[in-house]
Amino acid sequence: MYSFSPKLKSTSIILLVVGLVLFGIGFFLNKGISTEEIEHMMEAVHASGHNAPTHSSEMVGPQDHAAHLEHATLQVHNQPLAALHFVAVFFFGVSCCVLFFYSIQHAAHAGWPIIITRVMEAIASYIPYGGAILIILMLLNITHQGHLFHWMDPELTDPNSAHFDVILFEKRIFLNIPFYAVRTFIYVLGASFFAWKLKAQSKKVDETKSKVDYQMLYRWAVGYIAFFGFASAAWAWDWLMSIDPHWYSTMYIWYSMVSCLSSGIAVIILLSVYLKKNGFLPQFNDNHLHDLGVFLFATSMLWTYTWFAQFMLYWYANIPEEVNYFFGRFQHYSPTFLPMLIINFLLPLLVLVSSSIKRNYKVVTTMAVVVICGHILDYFNMVMPGTVGPYWKTPEVFILILGAILFVVGLFMFTVLSALSKLKLIPTGNPYLHESEIYEYPF
Repeated sequence: MYSFSPKLKSTSIILLVVGLVLFGIGFFLNKGISTEEIEHMMEAVHASGHNAPTHSSEMVGPQDHAAHLEHATLQVHNQPLAALHFVAVFFFGVSCCVLFFYSIQHAAHAGWPIIITRVMEAIASYIPYGGAILIILMLLNITHQGHLFHWMDPELTDPNSAHFDVILFEKRIFLNIPFYAVRTFIYVLGASFFAWKLKAQSKKVDETKSKVDYQMLYRWAVGYIAFFGFASAAWAWDWLMSIDPHWYSTMYIWYSMVSCLSSGIAVIILLSVYLKKNGFLPQFNDNHLHDLGVFLFATSMLWTYTWFAQFMLYWYANIPEEVNYFFGRFQHYSPTFLPMLIINFLLPLLVLVSSSIKRNYKVVTTMAVVVICGHILDYFNMVMPGTVGPYWKTPEVFILILGAILFVVGLFMFTVLSALSKLKLIPTGNPYLHESEIYEYPF
């Protein structure tokens, strides 16, 4: 039985509190930015020659100085919600992807990962808490307390308005506030239900050791795979891609999901190795680490494929409405956009390509941390350009992002480790437990 150490509990609470304090400081600094300061920031961006819009909707409506200043003001004051939004979506996605990985193993009747079943269940325990943050953000946006989603402005779908946007008018059947709110509740409540049900069924299998109960666990796992397949695609559209509602990509749903899946496997590695090194999970061995390393390597390469395929197709087509998504990132986010390929692709490729090195605990855990940091940066690049635009190189933004990350990481640590301390680490009722205990990688 795992015991949540007082030191780790204190660390998670400190991270949570420090994150809240930093976010609060950043929030008040942001609210103190005057219109004159925003005008100077806007003129500085234009004077530097970086005048490509980061958001395709910027090209619709009045293009005078007053309109540009209004848009810049919204972008600057989007900083707090945008910083919290990308971190919240990322960690919610990570937890859901871990539950997806868990369900795939049960659906495939895989024997090797049974030892880490409880690790994956504990990580999935974050889903309702991360979902609650996203529901709060959704409520702030639909009540127009935040402006992360350009399409929520009613003037854009009013044919009599000077800001009328015919593209958003045609998309209003899907992109409308009531339907968006309903979909958000479906994603969060659905994922939370499956997290609870799969954990409860897994516990029941331990108690009864019944093959009938195990078959029900299999069926619920298949049900979650089906739910996740539709929900992860739809929340990528809603929470990420609709930030720039003129632009769309058929690769985007896989791209955003694989980013979280790779990070989810990295979190499984870190937690499993932590338990192993502290004597709570001695059954976890080099072979289990090797297989997790294989998945970490494979998902990193899959992420690279989806990134390149998405980028290459738009570059090759060279349609202004579509290329703008990337062009604005090249101009305004050059320090973060392409360099993330080094972290998310080049380092995993060079380090994890060797089979033997996947058994090295220090190397694999270090790469797990690198991958998580790299994909947090990836989500930063997904959200910030379309919400904050070029106004991100300011002290307030860095304080807000640091505060949001520390707060969510602290909450994540606290909920996951608290859940783990309430679980029996070894799923004794699982019929594949023995296979997992004696598992050896065959090559």
